[in-house]
Amino acid sequence: MITLPILFEDAEALVIDKPAGLPIDRPRAGGTSLENYLDALRLGFQRLPLAVHRLDQDTSGCLLLARNAKAHKRFAAAFEARQVEKVYLGIVAGPVAEDEGTIALNLSKISSAEKGWRMIPARAGKPAVTHWRVLDRKEGMTLVEFRPETGRTHQIRIHALAGLGAALLGDPIYGSGADAARGARRTMLHAAALTVPREGKAPIAATAPLPADFAALGFVAAQPEAEPEAESCPPTP
Repeated sequence: MITLPILFEDAEALVIDKPAGLPIDRPRAGGTSLENYLDALRLGFQRLPLAVHRLDQDTSGCLLLARNAKAHKRFAAAFEARQVEKVYLGIVAGPVAEDEGTIALNLSKISSAEKGWRMIPARAGKPAVTHWRVLDRKEGMTLVEFRPETGRTHQIRIHALAGLGAALLGDPIYGSGADAARGARRTMLHAAALTVPREGKAPIAATAPLPADFAALGFVAAQPEAEPEAESCPPTP
């Protein structure tokens, strides 16, 4: 069992720095998931915290947990209303010519016996909008900051491929599947910052540090900041 660093904590919310490789839901084949850590994350509270949103198993960074059902309902409504500010860092497995822009591509889910399910751009799909800007470039890779307006499944991953011309490094579904030799042991996507507005009190705001595997590839770009500055506390014992 690894330690899950806590990036924000108050009476109704926690934001943890989820490590890459930890699934939110217990795998069908068994194994460790976020569920294994919920009892420790009570931190003296009576109820187990509940995940408010989803991160892919490979995605690291800010994950919001609610400490009671009423808070969970309010936070989920804020996500649904697109009131939550989300900032991701991703390493694109190729050069990106422009410095910034917006990708607006509707997305739809398809499935096949050979490849399983995936998302594709489709005019009849659900609207999906992602703002992006380049933070750094090196050796055929590009570090990009993504700010999604919508929260579609695999949105950043398919928008990187279809909108920027290359998949995220290490992506087994939308990429080449041969990125391990370049130092990518997972899809290189990190939930770097999260800000959730709350009526009558300060917003939830958290920033997750750059993961070691991003730094190992030579990327040391400054982290995006969530406003106001995130409250922090020591890692869970």
